[in-house]
Amino acid sequence: MTGFAERFREEGMRQGLQQGMQQGRREGVQEGEARLLIRLLETRFGCLTDEQKALIHRAETGTLLLWSERVLVAKSLSEVFQ
Repeated sequence: MTGFAERFREEGMRQGLQQGMQQGRREGVQEGEARLLIRLLETRFGCLTDEQKALIHRAETGTLLLWSERVLVAKSLSEVFQ
């Protein structure tokens, strides 16, 4: 491989690795937020169904934060997910 091609390949690998690490961190944060929300909801309202837990795990970070705030004022579990 030529010097240029080798540098180009190495740069591509470095960028790919960096992007993978960033995505992994985002997914880790989202998983932590989902687990915390489930714990808060179960503490406040009792056991969640598997479907409710799956909904939480599929939710995006912004939605998880919104639901987490609603836990503080909701009178029922259904109010959290409105």
